[in-house]
Amino acid sequence: MDVVIRHYKGAPELADELVRRKDDVEQLIREIPGFVAYHLVKTSDGAFSVSIYQDASGTQESVRAAAEYMRTNLPSLTISPPEVIEGESVISFSA
Repeated sequence: MDVVIRHYKGAPELADELVRRKDDVEQLIREIPGFVAYHLVKTSDGAFSVSIYQDASGTQESVRAAAEYMRTNLPSLTISPPEVIEGESVISFSA
């Protein structure tokens, strides 16, 4: 599985706005082939998301789709491009 973390700093209102648009965000992320899981984590100065897909093509598409969604749907928020960390999951645990 491939994982991508997008860390948005300096946008404290971002997580709240994405929560208000949860259905749109879920539809966008789930439609990408190979979807496994998604988490959005609110931080004190922004948010980070963790997206998991079956392979790198899914995580790469999620990065592209997220950037387009932000440009198109949240133009009033001043959001710097996120730090993007991508890699292969080599150990995974869940409840």
